[in-house]
Amino acid sequence: MNFMKVKVLLFASLKQGLGKSQLNLEVEPGITVADFKQMLGFQFPEHRQLITSALVSINRDFALNTDILPEDAEVGLFPPVSGGSELLTDCRITDEAIDLNTLTAELTTTTTGAVCIFTGMVRGKTIRGEARETILLEYEAYIPMAEKKMYQVAGEIRKQWPEIEGIIIIQRIGRLQAGTPTVLIACSASHRDTGVFEAARYGIDRLKEIVPVWKKEVGPLGEVWIEGEYVPKAGD
Repeated sequence: MNFMKVKVLLFASLKQGLGKSQLNLEVEPGITVADFKQMLGFQFPEHRQLITSALVSINRDFALNTDILPEDAEVGLFPPVSGGSELLTDCRITDEAIDLNTLTAELTTTTTGAVCIFTGMVRGKTIRGEARETILLEYEAYIPMAEKKMYQVAGEIRKQWPEIEGIIIIQRIGRLQAGTPTVLIACSASHRDTGVFEAARYGIDRLKEIVPVWKKEVGPLGEVWIEGEYVPKAGD
């Protein structure tokens, strides 16, 4: 495949975070702004939050996510201009422990009056349906696709509940003992009556439908992969 060259100019927090003001990249012809930002997010995962929320210009005009980058384009990447507000959206797969206090602090700003957190745990004993004991769960994910779909879920939350301020979606992978947090959906807002409870509930339900994560249950009688039943629809 023949790649094309683009020049990327970085400003403000992006310039500071990446430690450079310009990137010279080669990209696939026909790449959209949304896919370009996703590509950069994978290239600089520690700055994915900044990149995801960044505004983009092409040849000094504001660009939409669906716009296509032309060859030799001058692409600007920058946060919302001074006076705007930048909403936190942090979606990721991790093999590290989930720190509830740190994540709550990330979501809390001067306007925050409510934070709703759902945390899934490894259940040591199942009493609903067929009773059984679980020693540990082993989680596996198709990480690039999973994180893309997690950001999609966050976007769906913002569309349905526009007063939500911050959103964090985290899924742990690896071998997790009973009693260990496995997944977190957290939403913040100015007040509790803004849909913050419903948004967090929607987030975990939607994650279970479209985010490619699997778990193997290990118990005294052996191990088995747990499969869901949801079949993705158009637009998922």
